Order: sequence, then structure tokens, then C-alpha cells
Amino acid sequence: MEKIVVIGNGMVGYKFCEKLRAAAGKDQFEITVFGEEPHVAYDRVHLSEYFTNPSVEHLEMAPRSWYEENDVKLISGELITSIDRAAKTVTSYKGTTISYDKLVLATGSGAFVPPIKGVEKEGVFVYRTIEDLDAIIAYAKNTKKAAVMGGGLLGLEAAKAMLDLEQETHVIEFAPRLMPRQLDNAGSDSLVSKMEALGINIHMNKNTSNISGNGKMTGMEFADETSLDVEMLVISAGIKPRDELAKTCDLSVGPRGGIVVNDLLQTDDENIFAIGECALHKGMIYGLVAPGYEMADVVVDQLISKREKSFESYDMSTKLKLIGVDVASFGDPFCESTPHKPIIFEDKLEGIYKRINISEDGKTLLGGILVGDAEQYNMLLQVCLNGMALPPNPEDLILGARGGEELGMELPDSAQICSCENVTKGDICKAIVEEGLEDIAAVKTCTKAGTGCGACSPIVADIFNEQMKKMGVTIKKTVCEHFDYSRQELLDIIKVKKIKSYEELLDTVGKGDGCETCRPLVASLLASTWNEMILENGHDSIQDTNDKYLANIQKGGSYSVVPRIPGGEITPDKLIVIGQVAKKYDLYTKITGGQRIDLFGARVDQLPDIWEELINAGFESGHAYGKSLRTVKSCVGSTWCRYGLHDSVSFSIEVEERYRGLRSPHKLKSAVSGCRRECAEAQSKDFGIIATEVGWNLYVCGNGGSNPQHAQLLAGDIDSETCLKYIDRFLMFYIKTAEPLNRTATWLNKLEGGMDYLIDVVVNDSLGIAEDLEKEMQFMVDTYKCEWKEVVNNPELRKKFKHFVNTEIPDPTMKWDEMRGQKKPAEWGFPA
Repeated sequence: MEKIVVIGNGMVGYKFCEKLRAAAGKDQFEITVFGEEPHVAYDRVHLSEYFTNPSVEHLEMAPRSWYEENDVKLISGELITSIDRAAKTVTSYKGTTISYDKLVLATGSGAFVPPIKGVEKEGVFVYRTIEDLDAIIAYAKNTKKAAVMGGGLLGLEAAKAMLDLEQETHVIEFAPRLMPRQLDNAGSDSLVSKMEALGINIHMNKNTSNISGNGKMTGMEFADETSLDVEMLVISAGIKPRDELAKTCDLSVGPRGGIVVNDLLQTDDENIFAIGECALHKGMIYGLVAPGYEMADVVVDQLISKREKSFESYDMSTKLKLIGVDVASFGDPFCESTPHKPIIFEDKLEGIYKRINISEDGKTLLGGILVGDAEQYNMLLQVCLNGMALPPNPEDLILGARGGEELGMELPDSAQICSCENVTKGDICKAIVEEGLEDIAAVKTCTKAGTGCGACSPIVADIFNEQMKKMGVTIKKTVCEHFDYSRQELLDIIKVKKIKSYEELLDTVGKGDGCETCRPLVASLLASTWNEMILENGHDSIQDTNDKYLANIQKGGSYSVVPRIPGGEITPDKLIVIGQVAKKYDLYTKITGGQRIDLFGARVDQLPDIWEELINAGFESGHAYGKSLRTVKSCVGSTWCRYGLHDSVSFSIEVEERYRGLRSPHKLKSAVSGCRRECAEAQSKDFGIIATEVGWNLYVCGNGGSNPQHAQLLAGDIDSETCLKYIDRFLMFYIKTAEPLNRTATWLNKLEGGMDYLIDVVVNDSLGIAEDLEKEMQFMVDTYKCEWKEVVNNPELRKKFKHFVNTEIPDPTMKWDEMRGQKKPAEWGFPA
């Protein structure tokens, strides 16, 4: 039996053992693995999750029992210090010596620490292992301000960790942009705006010259003679290959590190292989897990004597979610030396940036960058990798087909879906058919697709659903693991069984304790069925933060106050009250794009007092925080405009007051334009109304944001009464049938039959449910109550609005920044 020794039990070392056992069974090879750390292999890709769940078990690639069950001898907590190539043995620092026939070096990489004066001081850490994280967690208990050196992938993950540890967080980046290997300047700017909105301070073009402090760090000094006071520093400035073992036995290493390997991953010694971040292939160190897994596959192929595979240059496309922000790059993201035509979409308000690079002949997708919304990443990657023909309008790849139709791009069976495990679309479809797989979990178990970094999981699900559809099988979409029902089925259960609380629903048809997915979803269903006050009867415990405090939480922990101003029409007296409230509570004020006035910077304990004054002046909640109707924008209409055909202001007020507070799967926006000049931009709204010579045209299912889509005509030249009747039906049908967090545009795109079917249901009443839909909407209208008015008049509800449960004092850590003269921090008594 051939002896295989693996040095390094990280993700790649473990994956090599798994692949070798799967390919050759237990009879051909004796496998011994040395791990420097005391743990079994764990998932470094999701290492930041350790800060919110500090246990290694949920990060483990496999439990220790896996090694025993697969006859893999694991020697953990033991560092190999020497290799004797002549004797073909390895020796550990404890003196353990073991022989090998083939040796696999999977030693990975270590954190690169720049040679900065003072880097040895207490309070300076690297971000690499569980032990590093334990040390960071312990130290952060006595600090408030932390910096992260490095604005790359690992650095931003470390910044997320500092936020989780409740530190004032600063990111220090030497380059002029974040993630310089993945993003261009505009993409970096979008990411910076997202990071800053989350409370992370970004400092670019900063060269650290000294870490100050006497034994314990107290700050950082930079080459531009500026400084930053921080109590803690996490260095995440890159990696360096762990090649020290190769040097001790005279294996070739690169001038900047890394064990030199050929296309078969062999070193100078044909019996020694190197894989993962320690391997230098054609001058390249690969810092992603997928290339490491591919390297493991190639070495396994060599060992079982197939010799069919070799390692070529590897695609470095990647998709990550950094602190809740999607970031992705694929193909050639910059095309610095390739003739191309870029197509760019940028939404600075939402912090979304999308760029795709098209060949000059318009036929090929070369690469691209996505920030803030990477929903199209998997499809774009496949189009790029497989050289697929582009649609007639290539911008549809990032904007969507503006008519709502599908792009109709069919992936070939050869398309690599999971780069971590080298799984193609054909592999997935074949497994579904031949193995009789009935759910996505079974697909992942059988093919391993989606079990690595997880970026391919959405497209795996799409392929599964499409294959099942081809086989004539209906796919049931469940809410989450706690409810074996779809959103629509739960809505029906709530109505039929007259369930009024989350706990009752969980006890009746659910299991477990629930999660962050099903709790707010059920909260929305209960609200859109019974219209009860969301802070009473235990409903507040299942709301997200914005709904719980009836306000949008802002950067720094303050909240916004948005009174409803139907149709944008406001009296001078009400305008004066807004000004008085803003001045009294020192709130930053801004007129929004939806004709409302936003007041920012309120502490949570101030919200009831602020709203009491506004309600006394005749205002009500603007529902800016909920998945509900935000605004009904209007032009001035026939009252003032010489082109106006009808009174758009009056109608917009009527529409807004009818649907205010309606809970739905996603937020709703509307508009009423008094003529076809469309000054209210009604065709970009979830439902929009435009005046015609004889009545109104009603458009539905448009939206702006990351995937702009024009609304489509539902009914034309109808009177006001009919228009409201159709809106009633449309909205209630949407609430009943949409998936969680789907805007109306997305819902329509997924609706079988599309717009023709929607017209049949809403206008022609093809399902015979129009009367029921109208009655349900009228119930919502009749039972509406202003949530803030209920809070203001209820002492028990007012008690919920304070920073701490055991004292009335506000949060003393809150800080305020002056905003063009609108903030006066000294008046707060808080630090500036």
C-alpha cells in the first residue's frame, strides 16, 4: 500500500484527502495528515462568522470522526520541521518521524506583516487563524477604536469582525482604492460609500510609517504626517506562501516566495507535490480556494495513475458578500490591454455599480465588475467563460430585459457551474435524472456543487428547478427549514385557521425556534391579513430593527423621522412645525425624491416625543421603515400646469391615503402624472397612473434601483373609480402570490403568463376572485391606524423606545457629525 503524507490540514489539504479517498477507496493508499493547528480543517472563507458564533464546530470541513471513518490518520497540533528527501521521511518538532512514498505540501500561507516600526507592540494582531481570532476577541473587550490595515478581501472581512466586536472601525489602505485587484476606481467608490454607510471609516493612500505607544499601541502615524488614534490594529495586508519547509530540503522557491511546481504540481522532486497557496505555478500564487481544490484534483489524478489532468492558468473570478455588500469580478475586469467597449450602470444613491466589458465587435463578454448587487454574477460568469452569444442589447445582461421578458440564454452542459469542485451543468442534470434527486440539498451532497465557497448556490438552484420542470415535476418553494410551506401557503393557513401570532403559527405548522428569515416574513403576513398594531400582542419581537422602532436606523445608530405628506401637498403651518421639530431636536433635514421631508439623527428615546409634536400638527407615519407603501409622487397637474389634463395632486392624495401602511412582500412606490409629459415618473413605479384626455392609464410592475424596469400598461382610459378598483385587485393579488422580498417587477418577471395573465386576473377576473380581492383591500383600508399615533397615546408602547432596559439615559457612545451647518454637537452633550 502506497504511503501518502500530507503536510497541512487546511481547506485544500482536507479536500485532497477527501478527493483521494473518493477516487481510490481505502485499499490503495495509506494517508497521514499533519496539521499545525489543534483543530480539524475549518472553513477560512467564512472565518468572520466566528465572531458572532465563537465555536469551531460550525466552521469544520468535517468532524474528527470523518478522518477515522475514512482511515485518514490525522496528527493535529504538530508542526513538521524537516524533510529528508533521500530517506523520504518527514520529522516534526516533537521528534515524530514518518516515511512517505509521495509527499503533498499543502502548507498554505501566512499573514504578510509589513516591516513597520512598532509592529511588535501589544494590541497588534494578524487575521488568519482561530487562535488569532480568540486573541482579538479577548483584547477587544477593553478597547473602543480599532483599525484594519488592508482594504482587500481579507481586510474588509476583518473590518466586519471589528464591527461585530462593537469597535469604532477604520480601514487603512495603501492603494488609492479598495480591493485594487478586483475593482476599478468607480467600483471602489461605490464600495466605499457602502462601507461608510455601515459606520466603517475608510482611509486610502495611507502609508503607515509608525505604530505609536509605549509597549501598548495607542495610534498609527502615516508618511503624509497625519495620524490616527486607535487602541488596536488588525493587519490583513496580504499573504506570504508557507515555503520554509521547501527551503530546508533545497526545493526551488520563487524570488517572492512560493514552492515552484510544474503543470502536474510536482516540485523539483517528482515524489513531492505542492498545492494551494504555498504553490507557485508559472509565477502565480492563487489566493482563492477554488484553484487549490483544482490542484488537489490534479494531484489525485497523478496518484491513481490516470495522468489525464494537468493544472493550467485558473480563472480568478470571485463573488463575495462583504459586510452584507455584494462584490464580484469576473473574466478580465479591467481590460487594460484589450480593446473593448465598457457598458456601465451606476446608481450612487443605492451604492450600486455594474460594469461589463464587451469586445469591440459586440459579440463577446470579456469580463466585468459588480458592486452592491451581484444577482447576475453567475450568469455573467458563464456567458464569459463559455463564449456564449450576447443578446441584441448587451446592456440587458446587467439591466434586465426592460420589457420583462426572459433573456433566453441557455447554458451548455459543459458550463462549469461550481469551480470549487469542478462540477458542470451536465454533471448536475445527470445526477438529478440518474440518482432521482428531489431537492437542492441532495444535489449538493451528490455532486458537491455549492459546498465550497457557496457563490454558485443560486445557479445550482436554477439548474435544479429547470431540470425538474423539464421532467414535469412541480417544485415546492418553502420559506425556510422551520416551515415546510411556501409564503403563499402560510398566508392561506393564517387566514383559514385565523392564526394571530408567530408563536401560534410555529406551534401549529412549524418546527424549531424560527430564524431571521421566517420571523419578519410571518410578521408581514400577519400585518397584511389582520392589520393589527405591529408593536402589540408580541408582534414587535419578530420585526426587524426598522419596523421594531418604526424608523430607519442610520449610520451611527440614530434614526430617521419621515412624516407622510400625501401628494407632496403641505400647508405652511405644517411646514413650520417640521422646521420647529428639526430645530428643537437638532435633526438634519432633507427633501427626498418622493416629495417628503426626511429628518435624520434622532435618538431612539426621542422618537415618541418627536412624533407627538408632529402628530399634534396633523402628520402621520410615513412608513419609510416598512415593507409597505412609501409615497405616491405627483406633479402639480391641471391645478397649475398648462399641460395638465386632470387634478393629479388630488388623485395622488386619494391613492396614498387609501393604501398607506399596507404591508406587502416588498416596499411599494407609486406616482400620478397629470399628462403624458410624465413629470411624476409614474412608469418607473410599482403602480403608476398617467392622465389621458378621457381618463387615466394604469401602469404596474415598474421599479428603479439595481434593475430598472419600466411599468407596463394594465388598463387604459379608465375613470378614477375603476382605476382604484384595479389597483385594489393588483396589490392584493401581488401580496397573495409574490415570493418574500420580491418587488413587483421581479414578481411579474416570474409570473407564468406574464403581463397577459396579470391583465386576465385583474381586469377580466379570469379566476373569479376580483370581489374577494376588493373586500380584502377594503378591510385593510377600514382598519388602518397610524402606528406612531398608537405609540404616542400608549404609555406602555412608549416604554419600548429607549437605549437601555435599566435606565432612561441615552447611549453616551453616540457621536454626531456636523452636516453643512445642520448639526450642533455641543447642544447634545455628546462628543463631536
